[in-house]
Amino acid sequence: MSGGPVKNLGVDIQESMPSVKVELSRVGITGLKRILRLGRGESRKGADTLFFAEIDMFAHLSSERSGVHMSRFVENIENAASGISETAPDIETLAERVAFAIARTQGTARSEVRIRALFPMTRSAPVSGSEVEDLYTFIGIAASDGERSRRAVGVEVNGFTVCPCAGGMVAEHARNALISAGYTADQVSEITSIVSLASHNQRGRGTLIIGSEAPVRAEDLVRLVGNSMSSEIYELLKRPDELEIVRKGHSRPRFVEDVVREMIKGVAESMTELPDDVFIMARQENFESIHTHNAYAERCGLLGDMRRELAPELGGAVPAARFLSLDAWLESVL
Repeated sequence: MSGGPVKNLGVDIQESMPSVKVELSRVGITGLKRILRLGRGESRKGADTLFFAEIDMFAHLSSERSGVHMSRFVENIENAASGISETAPDIETLAERVAFAIARTQGTARSEVRIRALFPMTRSAPVSGSEVEDLYTFIGIAASDGERSRRAVGVEVNGFTVCPCAGGMVAEHARNALISAGYTADQVSEITSIVSLASHNQRGRGTLIIGSEAPVRAEDLVRLVGNSMSSEIYELLKRPDELEIVRKGHSRPRFVEDVVREMIKGVAESMTELPDDVFIMARQENFESIHTHNAYAERCGLLGDMRRELAPELGGAVPAARFLSLDAWLESVL
């Protein structure tokens, strides 16, 4: 074989007819790791920020084509991430730009991009005020047909929850023990209202995704998710901080279901500017401490439906909730 560049590589196999004519919903690449540079924007202040990201990119494939052009996925993210036109202000905007590019370069009816990036946030411990930089996962998701698009921003946050059921049993045991020891009912009530009682607790991971054309700050979502659990957690804690977190957590026992409902309530109360057609996905998974399984809860749908359920004058007396998955919401505009 002679050396030198090859000028003609023959037919484009990807564009040929497949032997089995079946349409594929998603074809692409997953787990692409890259450092992304995001620029200034309304949701970011200061200089450009670097993210370590993992990216999944997909295209719909018709039954008339053998395959997609895999190299174009990487080209699309390289072009968007290198800021050929301008640096993206946030992760969801970057996902949207790449989704547009994939739909156009692949000649497909639908594309989808999902980006998970680690982002540092500096926080202060609750009592000592010690500052530490903790890492959070920011999520950017977008789908496009080359002309229209939908995008969502989200976060994953770790915290911990305290089991209300176990706490209730411990409290009842303590009351009975105090009565047996000769304390009066009034004394028992006073003691149990003052003293923190034990329960089993576990670390949990909360996920909150909001699909909206209006800008939503991922940093705000981090705080909202953390506050929905029994307590936030910190990488660096002094002894007074540990005491405060344990005390706070046991004063706010919450089931996995409670955490999801607190997230939804937090969005409805703190983001009043968002329209009713905004998509919400709230998810909590608890890594149980006294079981070998995990506990899980989730709610997906439109913010307007959730607002009506939360309305005090209705007291939950609304038509049956409409559940809309993230995939269905992404596809509904295309």
